[in-house]
Formats: sequence, C-alpha cells, structure tokens
Amino acid sequence: MKKILITGGSGLIGSVLNNHLKKNYSLSNLDIKESSDKTQKTIIGDINNFTDVKIASENMDVIIHLGAVISVNSSWEDVLKNNIESTRNIYESAKVNGVKKVIFASSNHTVGLFENDSPYKEIVAGEYNNISPESIKKIDENVPLRPDSYYGVSKSFGESIGRYYFETFGIQSVNLRIGTVQKVDTPKSSIRHFSTWLSHKDISQLVEKSIIHDVGFEIFYGVSNNKWRIWDINNAYKKISYMPIDNAENFRD
Repeated sequence: MKKILITGGSGLIGSVLNNHLKKNYSLSNLDIKESSDKTQKTIIGDINNFTDVKIASENMDVIIHLGAVISVNSSWEDVLKNNIESTRNIYESAKVNGVKKVIFASSNHTVGLFENDSPYKEIVAGEYNNISPESIKKIDENVPLRPDSYYGVSKSFGESIGRYYFETFGIQSVNLRIGTVQKVDTPKSSIRHFSTWLSHKDISQLVEKSIIHDVGFEIFYGVSNNKWRIWDINNAYKKISYMPIDNAENFRD
C-alpha cells in the first residue's frame, strides 16, 4: 500500500481526496490544525517550516501538495510565504527523503489572462451566441504562462520548480491546473463555472490516476467534461487515461 502525504488535507479538496483515497492508500495529512473528520490522520505542522515538512514526508511514496493560500486576491507577502517558499520546502524534502513523486495543486490562474481574449472571455461570461463548442481552440499545456494575479504567479513558480526538481533530481512532477471545485458539488454559483467546474468525482479520478501512472514532468488541466470548457484535457487522457464523467450542463436550469 503506497504511503501518501497530503498537505492542506483539512481543506475542501483535501477532504474530498482523503475520503476517496483512504480505501487503497496509507494517508497522512500535514496541516496546521486537525481535520473535523476524526478518521483522518493529521500531523500537526507548518508547510512554511522545512523541518516540519521533512519529518512528515519521511518514508512517503507520493506527496500531494494542496496547502496554500487560495484567494486570487492574495497579497504578495502571503503567496511568497505560503505558496512559493512552502512549495520549495515540499520538493526539497522529497529530494532529501527519496520521495518519488509530487502531485502539485497548480491552478487555472497560471493562464488566467487568456480569459481576456475571445472567445474565452465570452464563454466565461455565458455569452455563447455565434460560438459552437466544437469550434473552441482549447487552451493546452503548451501555451505560454499568463498568470492573472500574484496567486497565479505563485502557482506558475510551483510548476517551474517542479520542472527543475524533475530534470535535476528525477522527482516525478504532476502539475494539476485545477478549475473550480465547490463545497456544494455543482457549478451553479457562477456562470463562469459552467466552463470551469471540476466535480468531486473528477478531481478524485484525476489525482488517483496521477498516483497510479508513472510520468516525468506533466501539466494536466483539472476540469470536468463540460460542454463549454476552455481547457484541453487530451494530455491527461493520453498520459494517465483521465476521462471526466461529469458535465456542468446537467445542472443548467
């Protein structure tokens, strides 16, 4: 049974993944507080403290790095400490402890400024006239980084340091450009979410397949099979057989 460390396991995505993965994996969570789910094993520690991360990641096979400030409006000071320095701690601890793979919760905000361009700006605004889903040139893993915030910049850094640790030290690095995951598992709180929604089932599938398959350095978009999605999931399909089953249109009034 593979041993997996999840940072930020008490958060929304962490809780979803703990519930899904606990049947088949030995899970530990590194977090600054206990989860409300008392079945989760939590190691109390700070991802900003290298020693805490190093101790928690000993004897692990995989680290799933979710811990971060998550607001797109986060200040530079907050992302520097909580997103940039902490992600370096994760990869350096993986190197020191011989952890073979890091699955990094990147973000669609690494390429968020594409949403200033047509047809993406119309689609996320729900203005579908004169656009067919089949005609959309989807944003893939090869486009240039276009972060839309300090938060997006911090996630871009995470992808870059993952590339460095893969090419220099051989640590597999899976970077998930996650869309919109909601506590209430529907896209209905925003018209944009009919494009960007990622269901609980689909994020669970994406992460588990990232665990199972051997990869080098990869970027995968985390989005459900939404009719109006603007991101390309073909790379995840080809490399790890990701096949999302949910579609935001099923929730359209």
